[in-house]
Amino acid sequence: MNTTRRTLLAGLGAGAASFALPGLIRAQNASAHVVVVGGGFGGATAARYLRRYSPDLKITLIEPSETFVTCPFSNLYLGGLRTWDSITHSYAAHTAEGIDVIHASAEQIDGAARRVTLSDGTVLDYDRLVLSPGIDIKWGALEGYDEAASDRAPHAWKAGPQTQLLKSQLEAMEDGGTFVMSITDGAFRCPPGPYERASLVAHYLKTNKPKSKILLLDSKETFSKQGLFKQGWEALYGDMIEWISADSDGKVAKVDAGALTVETAFGVTHKADVLNVVPPQKAGWIADRAGVTNDTGWVPVNGNTFESAQVPGIYVVGDATIAAPMPKSGFCANAQGKVAAAAIIADLAGAEPAPASFVNTCYSLVGPEWGISVAGVYYFDGEKIAEREGSGGVSPLEADASFRQAEAVYGAGWYASISADTWGTV
Repeated sequence: MNTTRRTLLAGLGAGAASFALPGLIRAQNASAHVVVVGGGFGGATAARYLRRYSPDLKITLIEPSETFVTCPFSNLYLGGLRTWDSITHSYAAHTAEGIDVIHASAEQIDGAARRVTLSDGTVLDYDRLVLSPGIDIKWGALEGYDEAASDRAPHAWKAGPQTQLLKSQLEAMEDGGTFVMSITDGAFRCPPGPYERASLVAHYLKTNKPKSKILLLDSKETFSKQGLFKQGWEALYGDMIEWISADSDGKVAKVDAGALTVETAFGVTHKADVLNVVPPQKAGWIADRAGVTNDTGWVPVNGNTFESAQVPGIYVVGDATIAAPMPKSGFCANAQGKVAAAAIIADLAGAEPAPASFVNTCYSLVGPEWGISVAGVYYFDGEKIAEREGSGGVSPLEADASFRQAEAVYGAGWYASISADTWGTV
């Protein structure tokens, strides 16, 4: 995929879903109320685009935190390339745009009555609901890894205190220590995320603790952008990073957070100085209470509107959804939020939603000036979400240093653009 095409895809990502509307549809009922639960890439985007599509609509955004820390670029924070403030965003733009922002948790959702009960006792009636619950951890699905264990062996897969804990552990680790990461199989947030994390932890260690090692124990046999990552690891970090796949006994079966050890499926024990566990995941817990999850723990949706396949009037976007072949990424959540917003406005106006289309680009840093990416274009084919044949692609293996450096710059540009689009801040 050439630079021009990648730049075009990145630009489309900020507004591609706008093309789902043939023109600006305004809700016929100005008194309609749309409640959005969750202020991440999906929910915060949906709220802002609902406002753009219908200036008179009543919109309420429910988010317990006054600021949102992004998982995208949190690996740069771990690697010493970003400050905490630079990945933290407020909801000031939402308030300025006339969106009611309530900092509380949604505790109950009654889809039949179309009602949300909040942690502060507030009860909100809605006409349509956007649910962007993110992910939760399947505590106990990996033997020995419960919530208490994460205080010693953090997952850091929900950006916040866990991320800061992992960084503090890396900073406290002695030179010559071993950073061990256990990587789950199945569906999880951001498929390239563990490998970018390994890369940027390696950058931090090479800069500050060069005698240290990184061991990746993977429950999968292959991973996203594998050739590109391994090429970058060898070039930048030599033999610092060791990756063990599932077929080489990389699947972790048991965690002992107190001893900082993991045991593989074939009984081999590995000892860590810092242990990072990327555990099995599911949709955020409020999705269960709303009745929109199935037996996988994730949320089936209509691929053209992102309305729940199980509860009418509830639209679910972001990592919680079953939307393959779209990955669970911030970019996809942003695009899905726009599609859901357009579908809601069309529904309120008594119109049919336009065919949905989506763009995703996942940028990853292997080092400060070594960027790689994978991009895809998706559409609703009448039955399901499908990948547009001949679209997208990955960074070429044969690229030179200037190309890798340019991709690192594009990644930073993407983050600034999507942050502005989602929260109004860079």
